[in-house]
Amino acid sequence: MIRYRLQLSLLAALLGLSQCKKSSPDPEDQLPPATQTGANTFGCLVNGQPWTPQGYNGTSNYSVVYDSGVQNGLLDIQSYCYPTGINKPQSIAVISGHITKIGTYSLSSPQIATANYTDYNSSCYWSSRDSATTYRRGTLTITRLDLQAGIIAGTFAFTLYKPGCDSVRVTQGRFDKKL
Repeated sequence: MIRYRLQLSLLAALLGLSQCKKSSPDPEDQLPPATQTGANTFGCLVNGQPWTPQGYNGTSNYSVVYDSGVQNGLLDIQSYCYPTGINKPQSIAVISGHITKIGTYSLSSPQIATANYTDYNSSCYWSSRDSATTYRRGTLTITRLDLQAGIIAGTFAFTLYKPGCDSVRVTQGRFDKKL
């Protein structure tokens, strides 16, 4: 009888291990693809969670402006999102001067570039230009800058921390915009 119970328990354990588990979707799979076609897309992971523009407050929830005549090539990327069931938005901005060609640019130098994350549901505002921000690291990579076709695309990532607030990690960022 003991042997039978042992065999039954072992069989139940093996059956349990062999069952497929529903895997939760990879957060990156919930972002738009990183394209270079002027697809009008933007997305990133904020502290590991997918973040894309959503909602409407009277202005576009995603804009990209590039002006080659300002600051030797000024790129201004702005987006906001109203999380489901929340009345106050979150916003992300990546702004940099000296964008003249395809390449990787630092977001760590407040004199040239800035990366911002705002969650209006929190009392924290993170900006690489804010003197209270004690940790600021990030990059912006331009993968296409085609002024004739009017397309700019790239990737970005940044981490910001200031005392009294959790750090914010923006990773797997991508944008593709028809200018």
